[in-house]
Amino acid sequence: PPPPPPPLLRKPGPPPPPLPPSPLLLLPTCSSSSAAMSDLDAHIETLKQCKIIPEDEVKTLCEKAKEILMEEQNVHHVAIPATVVGDIHGQFYDLLELFDVGGQVPSVNYVFMGDFVDRGYYSVETFLLLLALKVRYPKRVTLIRGNHESRQITQVYGFYDECLKKYGNTNVWKFCVDVFDCLCLSAVVDNSVLCVHGGLSPSLDTVDQIQDLHRLQEPPHEGPMCDLMWSDPEDIDGWGLSPRGAGYLFGGDVVAQFNSTNAVELIARAHQLVMEGYKHMFNDTLVTVWSAPNYCYRCGNVAAILELDEHLTKNFKIFEAAPQEARGVPAKKPAPDYFL
Repeated sequence: PPPPPPPLLRKPGPPPPPLPPSPLLLLPTCSSSSAAMSDLDAHIETLKQCKIIPEDEVKTLCEKAKEILMEEQNVHHVAIPATVVGDIHGQFYDLLELFDVGGQVPSVNYVFMGDFVDRGYYSVETFLLLLALKVRYPKRVTLIRGNHESRQITQVYGFYDECLKKYGNTNVWKFCVDVFDCLCLSAVVDNSVLCVHGGLSPSLDTVDQIQDLHRLQEPPHEGPMCDLMWSDPEDIDGWGLSPRGAGYLFGGDVVAQFNSTNAVELIARAHQLVMEGYKHMFNDTLVTVWSAPNYCYRCGNVAAILELDEHLTKNFKIFEAAPQEARGVPAKKPAPDYFL
């Protein structure tokens, strides 16, 4: 066969155009991450002054919070030392008082047991501040879902109306209730203290069964997820019907069996007003913690938080409502002239 033709000689042409940047190079840089943290710090300072942040910033905050919360299991594990907090109910200035008494984030590891919103004047500022602290310091703030973290309940007890009043629409309420669906159902401190908003369920014998629940939903009217948010301890044997119409009453024998099965020393829960701020039951195997002083601005109760040190020693800190000069009063229409 004839020999192959010699290769063609080509004159050097212009260099090829540069390739588009890799998607990996388009990820946020350290400087953009620092800017995000700076924005978050600014939001925290604004919220600490009981001022709302813009709607678009609320949306961004809620989206980031959902990403973080979805990484947590139904039962979130918390290291000691830790401080356990009961109901807040939109009493913003009393939340600031709580931080003054218990310590500021991130120097303290907080476990909030739900009911952040409704009934108080400042549910928006309260929940957004806690959410901003969660996003800024995700390992130092645990947010457990309470029965008021619900679409249905918040439309009755104030949070929905407050969002509508402060933002002029319901978008912020929608952003927040979507976050509610992502909140964990309980926490275990040092594998020894179970924290839950309401109480136990006849459908749940073990902590592992809580892990298996589907939590990304509006709380159902019955079943184990509902029970965790609605049940109450009572001086009875076994289980009883709850006067709340949701959840159950459960006795000391139920707590003893659950604690023994799960190697738990203490159940910490909120959900019920306690005039003294906290209440032990069943030979100190369960404690109710209430953290909204002068509840609804008229009940006259004190509040408490539960500190668990590195040896799991319990220390309750009692505090009263923030002084009148430290708290704001929601804007009201001026009184008519004939009342002046």
